[in-house]
Amino acid sequence: MTAAQEAINRQTWKQRLKTYKRTPLSFVLLLLVCLSAVITVGVLVMLIGYILIRGIPHLTPSLFAWTYSTENVSMMPALINTVLMVLFSLLIAAPVGIASAIYLVEYAKRGNQFVGVIRVTTETLQGIPSIVYGLFGALFFVKALDWGLSLMAGAFTLAIMILPLIMRTTEEALKSVPDSYREGAFGLGAGRVRTVFRIILPTAVPGILAGVILAIGRIVGESAALIFSAGTIAAVPGSVFDSARTLSVHMYCLYSEGLYTDQAAATAVILLLIVIAINWVSNFVAKRISRG
Repeated sequence: MTAAQEAINRQTWKQRLKTYKRTPLSFVLLLLVCLSAVITVGVLVMLIGYILIRGIPHLTPSLFAWTYSTENVSMMPALINTVLMVLFSLLIAAPVGIASAIYLVEYAKRGNQFVGVIRVTTETLQGIPSIVYGLFGALFFVKALDWGLSLMAGAFTLAIMILPLIMRTTEEALKSVPDSYREGAFGLGAGRVRTVFRIILPTAVPGILAGVILAIGRIVGESAALIFSAGTIAAVPGSVFDSARTLSVHMYCLYSEGLYTDQAAATAVILLLIVIAINWVSNFVAKRISRG
C-alpha cells in the first residue's frame, strides 16, 4: 500500500468517526449489522464443521455398496434415487415454470388482473408446508391415480412444490433485464419470440439458474413429502412406479431406527458435498453462458 493510499484511508476513517459522533445511532446500527454477519458466518461454519467432524470418520467403502442391507447400510441406492428424483422433478417443473414466467412478463398485458391472481397464488403456494404437499401426493398421485408409493409420484409431488419457486425467480430475473434490450431488438426488426429466446433469456440465465439451484436444494433436502409419496424402500427402482428412498429420507430412517446414527452422519457429509457441487457447477455454467 502506497503512502497516498494510506493517507486516503486515514482521511476516510476520520470522516466516518465524525459521522458516528454526530449520529451515535449509525454506529449502533453498524455494530448490529457486523454482529449479525459474524453470527451468520459462525453458525454456518459450526454447522459444516459439526457435520464433517461427525461424519467423515464413519465414511467406509461398505456405505457405497450397490445394494442395501442391515450389515453395510449402503447409501448408494439412496444417492442414485436422489439424482433420479432431481432429474424427474426438474424435467416436470422447470419447463412449466420458466414458460409460465415468460408469459407473465413478456406476453401478458401489464396490469392484468388474471396475472395478479397467478402471482398471489404462487406466493401462497410457496408458504405451504412440505407435509401438506406430501399428503396431497399421497391422496392424489398414490391413491387416486393408483401410482402407489413410487418415484413418479414423488417426482410429481416435488414438481408441484418447487414450481412456484422456479416461476417467481424466473419472473424476477426476466424483469431485471432492461427494457432497452427489448426496444433495441424490436428496433432492429427482431420478433418477440426471437427477442425472448436470443436476447432476454440469455441475459436472465444467472437469475433463472439461481431459482433452479434453490429448487434442487429443496428437492435434495426434502423428506416429509417423499415419505408419503415415494416411500422408504432402500433400493434402486426398476421402473418409475417403484418405491425410491432419497438421501434425506435415508438419513431420517437411519436416525429414527436409532441403530445407525454414525452412518446417518456419514450420509449427511455426502449430502453436503452434493449441494456444494451443484452450486459450484451451476455458478460455473451461469458465468460461461453470461460471458458467451
